[in-house]
Amino acid sequence: MNYNDRPWIGHYSDWVDADIAIPPKTYLDFLEESFQRNPQRPAMYFMGRTVFFHELDDLSARFSRFLADAGFGPGDPVAICTPNIPQNQIANVGACRAGCIAQGISILLTPKELAYQLNHSRARVLVVWDAVFEGKLLHIRDQVPSLTHIVLCNLGDYLPPLKRFIGKILKKLPGGRAVPIPGKTVLTLLDVLKTHPADPPRPALTPESTCLFQYTGGTTGVPKGAEITHGNIVACLTQMKNWLDLREMDEVYCSAFPFFHIAGLFVGMINLCMGNPQILLPDPRNVRHFCLEYARYRPTGVANVPTIYQMLVEDPQFKKLDHSNCRYFISAASALPEKLLRDLEAVVGPGKVLELYGMTETMVTSLDPPTRPKRVGSVGLPWPAYRVKIVDLESGTREVPIGEEGELIVRGPGVMKGYWNMPEETARTLREFQGETWLFTGDVLRMDADGYLYLVDRCKDMVDVRGNNVFSREVEDVLYQHPGVELCAVIGLPDPKRAGTQMVKAVIQLAPEYRMREPRSMQEEILAWCRENMAHYKVPSEIEFTLQMPLTSVGKVDKKVLRPSA
Repeated sequence: MNYNDRPWIGHYSDWVDADIAIPPKTYLDFLEESFQRNPQRPAMYFMGRTVFFHELDDLSARFSRFLADAGFGPGDPVAICTPNIPQNQIANVGACRAGCIAQGISILLTPKELAYQLNHSRARVLVVWDAVFEGKLLHIRDQVPSLTHIVLCNLGDYLPPLKRFIGKILKKLPGGRAVPIPGKTVLTLLDVLKTHPADPPRPALTPESTCLFQYTGGTTGVPKGAEITHGNIVACLTQMKNWLDLREMDEVYCSAFPFFHIAGLFVGMINLCMGNPQILLPDPRNVRHFCLEYARYRPTGVANVPTIYQMLVEDPQFKKLDHSNCRYFISAASALPEKLLRDLEAVVGPGKVLELYGMTETMVTSLDPPTRPKRVGSVGLPWPAYRVKIVDLESGTREVPIGEEGELIVRGPGVMKGYWNMPEETARTLREFQGETWLFTGDVLRMDADGYLYLVDRCKDMVDVRGNNVFSREVEDVLYQHPGVELCAVIGLPDPKRAGTQMVKAVIQLAPEYRMREPRSMQEEILAWCRENMAHYKVPSEIEFTLQMPLTSVGKVDKKVLRPSA
């Protein structure tokens, strides 16, 4: 048996169409159809305010008219830098309706990083949270020459009136001042929407048109903007609906993923296209607010990064909530430790936790089948419209047998067009294999005989210990089984005793009840645990404790920060 036999198909849920047809439509087609079907349905729940589909239809149409009147159209990037607030979706949908390309930007970037993304994309318009405008953009106003229009939005703009009033009085709403910038037009989104009619342009789009680009985290170099087409989005939306048997106008989703991350944006897209509301969480790490909204709206699905689930299972309030209405808890963006999987299912119910594998460049590639027993460590089965293979790590030119580890390569309708303005990076990632173009993921996986995929590591995270490949995730999985380890990251350091080889270092954030213990004895205890549970060459040569593990904007452990100081 080989990868061309698609062994995974036999393990799909009964309703899944293994030969699913992707409709030749655009994401805009899906949106317009949803607006027509669901005008009175809620589209977003935000801090006690409900935004209905007819409102989003009207407001996004006004924003698209503003873009068209200002000279923006097909092929023009519209940068959007806000937390998960209604204005983000108004801008995203409005950009799509104008035929523009939505560019999500993290609110957590430094001014230097923000300038890089704006200059690299050559965006001329930016929709930005006013706190980021005052705190960061004003410091780089002379470093972003292509930027001509800046549209500000405030956290309180779409709050219920009483909450907005109290927030302003008590100064509890983070924000910034609208300051003129010479040579640039600075507006507020509220004024833009008041002064432009709900008359969207009618751009001529095709499935091959670029809809958005999202910058990767830059873990293997400078950030790269992955170009995602309308066809890519339609392929993923169609398959997700098919895979989870999602019901139109009958779901409520809650996700802490920010809209400037591909996972958060995808959650928002599928809800909009299916006429279902989403609970917006502007602060993903506010567990108290998550629990309040979860109890109020009783979602049918939740999507988070593992570190957020870790915070939730440790919270007494979350443990007391009624989880009977929620069918799925999807974990994505980084590996889900086995202990956390067990702890989470003990709270929310067995069989509800599904692991997803994807990346900015492919959106979603695989997902646990919801009606099959969970295979611990697996990230599920490849989706029907994808072809996947695993190739050797050395040359990337040879398929490895099923069961062996190698680099995952992907081909299918969800694979990106390329990297924005980076042809050399595109050529390194989209390469020929056996006469066809495949996306080389840079991730090490293996596939079992039934077609289930297992994420082993990132190619860049492997540690070469005297010629032995040590997968960082393998060591991390063992560390996570120790009750004293709350978060951990394994990295490779140059071995001072052996030139050209590395040693394993573990950086650990201890669980609260272990933080007062004497560090040396704690190190010895963890090392003894490692020696009992892994080969000697995989045992960390160095253990460092940290009070606060560095995290990315979506809550993944940021190894990029750890390496320079290691």
